Amino acid sequence: MTNMLRNKNKVRKREKEDIKTEVYALSQSISMSAHKARRVLDQIRGRSYQETLMILELMPYRACYPIFKVIYSAAANAKHNMGLNEEYLVIIKATVDEGTTVKKLKPRARGMGQKINPLGFRLGTIQGHHSLWFAQPKNYSKGLQEDQKIRECIKNYVQKNMRISSGVEGIARIEIQKRIDLIQIIIHMGFPKLLVEGKPRRIEELQMNVQKELNYVNRKLNITITRITKPYGHPNILAEFIAGQLRNRVSFRKAIKKAIELTEQADTKGIQVQIAGRIDGKEIARVEWIREGRVPLQTIRAKIDYCSYRVRTIYGVLGIKIWIFVDEE
Repeated sequence: MTNMLRNKNKVRKREKEDIKTEVYALSQSISMSAHKARRVLDQIRGRSYQETLMILELMPYRACYPIFKVIYSAAANAKHNMGLNEEYLVIIKATVDEGTTVKKLKPRARGMGQKINPLGFRLGTIQGHHSLWFAQPKNYSKGLQEDQKIRECIKNYVQKNMRISSGVEGIARIEIQKRIDLIQIIIHMGFPKLLVEGKPRRIEELQMNVQKELNYVNRKLNITITRITKPYGHPNILAEFIAGQLRNRVSFRKAIKKAIELTEQADTKGIQVQIAGRIDGKEIARVEWIREGRVPLQTIRAKIDYCSYRVRTIYGVLGIKIWIFVDEE
């Protein structure tokens, strides 16, 4: 009986020795790549606490300091919460999980490349004109100025008569088709509030305003409005949204990130947003830009929408440029 009890006591002691107390600490949101942290963790895994502190103090890597803080926190938890001795602590497990990657917005030199409008670069292949008419060379400039006046008149009417809380007019583009006795205007809108109430009255008012502005007598004017299913997939509407945010003194980084989130809902393949000027009221003007996804500007078969937009703020005039990669043919 005594031998059996001794053997049982030995088994119980061995079981108590095999039981290990684990203490851990966690750190989040460290702005560092995961492979740089893993390079340090591979050197300290399986070593004692005191030896680990010496290694981290001597290693020249930037990841050593945040790892040192985590290990020191875990040792403090073991000492104060469980009454363990730091001399017997060993690093059993150390892992790093990769979080969401955030691109840094930095002003960069754009090089000496010759810039070209993406829409004009693709004319005749996958891009068409927004104005269709014919004129003699001596009358071409007059027709061009007439188109500009029509677009400005329509935008001014929408700004004055529409109650838009977000500051977005919602006009993606205005197509003009001129004939001898008829001018057909097609307004592509993302938020057609003209269609909600008083549709015939408001369209008639718009037609009267355009006719008074241009003094049309022998020509008829016809205006139609078409609705866009995914408005934030068009750069003009997106630029108006960013401009409204900048007027309300929202940080340009928040405005750009929100615009990219809205564009992702429209099933686009890529977007690039650029803002230039006295951003956030800084005395020195600079250029900030961010790209998400693919924006192949040199590929002619890639359908890319582009717009440039000016916004007046209390600090001055800011320029917004947006490239959206829609599809590839």
